Amino acid sequence: MSVHLIGGGATTTADAPLYAPFVAEALRRAAHAGRARARVAVISLHPEAEEKAAALGELLTAAGTEPALELHLTAARPGGPILLDAIADVDGIAVGGGNVENVRAGLEPVFDELRRLVADGVPYLGVSAGAMIAAERSLGSGSRIGGVVVSPEDPGEPGDELEIEVGIGLVDVAIEVHVAQRGMLSRLVAAVESGLIAGALGIDERTALILASVRSASRARAVSGGCCRPRAVCWSRRSARDSRSYGSR
Repeated sequence: MSVHLIGGGATTTADAPLYAPFVAEALRRAAHAGRARARVAVISLHPEAEEKAAALGELLTAAGTEPALELHLTAARPGGPILLDAIADVDGIAVGGGNVENVRAGLEPVFDELRRLVADGVPYLGVSAGAMIAAERSLGSGSRIGGVVVSPEDPGEPGDELEIEVGIGLVDVAIEVHVAQRGMLSRLVAAVESGLIAGALGIDERTALILASVRSASRARAVSGGCCRPRAVCWSRRSARDSRSYGSR
């Protein structure tokens, strides 16, 4: 089983190749279970949840081949909660973006079941906030640490303190997204160097990081949906002087 993390921004059919490895895994699991079509739970806790869930479902469909997927869309209000029925008897689980605190809070009631399913071989796909909450310790949306600005803020609107919450626990390091596009690398580094987290992976938009083993970033590869080389940066306190950058393979 794998954990597929996309750094956001991949919203058009041209980005479908980013989602293809996840869909392929779901189809293999369905075939192993004797099903012709893969059942995929698609969950959105975005303010425009119905639209976002449908759009993510379309991307997954575009990424696959025949037979078509059997999509189980769940569009919930920000903060949820998501119930167990939403992820029952599926071959893959896809969680979209939104406010990371709301996405985390909505899925928290099913964290244990998500971990169990992924450990049992169900692939997980997280996009933007859905990727951030896959971590054991999930970064919040704050832009300050100890009152010091560590990532861009809206002019004239002071940001919040960065808080760390319990995530699903599929990955043993924190996940940062929209890294290059929103200037979030500085926040990732500051969070590690301040001791808030032990390590982190930063993923650019239109980049998918595929972790081949749960809770470990040791076997990872990055896939780009665009013309540019994808970047996923790994940073930890012990490896600050030799931080790794994953490229496409």
